Amino acid sequence: MSSIELPAADGTWTRLELRAPRQWKEHPQPYSSRVAFAAAHVVADPVGDNTPGVPAAVDWESTLAFRRELFRYGLGVAEAMDTAQRNMGLDWAAVRELVRRSAEQARSHGARIASGAGTDHRDEIADVEGVLAAYEEQVAYVEGCGSQVIVMASRHLARVAASADDYLRVYGAILRQVREPVILHWLGEAFDPQLAGYWGSTDVATATETFLALVREHAAKVDGVKVSLLSAEHERGLRAALPAGVRLYTGDDFNYPELIRGDGERHSDALLGAFSAMAPAASAALSALDDGDLETYDAELAPTLPLSRHVFAAPTFYYKTGIAFLAWLSGHQRGFTMIGGLQSARSIPHLARIFELANEAQLLPDPEFAAYRMRLWLEAAGAVR
Repeated sequence: MSSIELPAADGTWTRLELRAPRQWKEHPQPYSSRVAFAAAHVVADPVGDNTPGVPAAVDWESTLAFRRELFRYGLGVAEAMDTAQRNMGLDWAAVRELVRRSAEQARSHGARIASGAGTDHRDEIADVEGVLAAYEEQVAYVEGCGSQVIVMASRHLARVAASADDYLRVYGAILRQVREPVILHWLGEAFDPQLAGYWGSTDVATATETFLALVREHAAKVDGVKVSLLSAEHERGLRAALPAGVRLYTGDDFNYPELIRGDGERHSDALLGAFSAMAPAASAALSALDDGDLETYDAELAPTLPLSRHVFAAPTFYYKTGIAFLAWLSGHQRGFTMIGGLQSARSIPHLARIFELANEAQLLPDPEFAAYRMRLWLEAAGAVR
C-alpha cells in the first residue's frame, strides 16, 4: 500500500501509511440484542445552487444509495434528523421529499425507518398553540408516509414556552394523537445552542424530571427516547428511571460503546449519527453482541471511538461536515459539497485527521481511491508543501 502526507493543526505534516482495506461482512438482517438506527446525512447536488439561504438542491440518487448502504449492515435509518441538516439548510420541501422517498425505499427493502417531525417549516411562531399546530402538521406527514415518528426538539417551543407545563401540554397533545409509539428526541445544547433550557429548565436534573413525567404518563405511546446530551452518567440514570418497555436510544457519540454494551442489567439501544460513518464496524460489533461475545464487541468498536469523538468535537453542531467528507472519501457521493455551503465548516487539518482515523479503523473501502481524492482536495485548497 502507498502513503499520503497530511497537514496537522500545528502546521506540521505527517506521512501516513495506508492500511489495507478490511473485508467487512454484510448483515442485512436486524439484530436480536439491540435496535440500531443510523442517522443519515443528505448528499447535496454538486452542481446545484447550495449557497446559504436558498432551497436545498439534493442529489437524490446518492442520498438514497447511501441509505441502502446502511441497510446492507442491518441498520435502520433515522431520517431527516439533525444529521441531515435540519435547521441547518434542509428546507421543508426537501424534508418532505426525503421522508417520502426514504420511507418508500425502506419498505421495499424490509428495513426499519423513523423520521423526524418538528416545527421548522414555520418561520415564526408566536405562542404554544402555534407550536402544537406546527408539530401536528409534520407528525401527520411522517405518519402518512408510513414512517415511525421521531418527535424532534423545537426551537420555537424553546423560545415561546413560559414553563415546563407548556412542554407537557404540547408533547402530551401530540402523544395522545399519534397512531403508533414514537421516539422522543432530547437534543442537547452542544448540538443546537438554541435549545438551551429545553423542558423548561437549564438545570439538567430538573429538566429530566419534567421529561420523565411526560414519558411515564404516556408510556404506551413512547417506543423510546433518544438522548443527545453527551453525558454517559446522565444517560445511565435516565435509563434506569424509564418505565418498563421504553427504550433509551443513545445519541451519545462520545460514549456509545459502553452505553450500548450495558452494565449487565440495563443497556441502551442506538440512534447515532456516528453509525452512518462506521456502519460496517457497528455491524460487526452488534453481530458479536448478538452472539454474546463481549470481547469481540469491544474490539470492533474501540478503533471507531477516536474517529467519532473527533468528528463530533466542539463546535459539535458542525459534525455533519465530517460525516459528508468521510462519505465522499469512501466513494458514496460525487463531490464534497453540502447544503448551505456547510462543507466550509471544518478546517483542513480537522478533515485530514478524519482521514487518518478512518484509515486506522480500516473504514475506507478503497484507501488508494480515498487518498487520491484527499490529495486532489488538499491541492485545490492550497494545502501543499
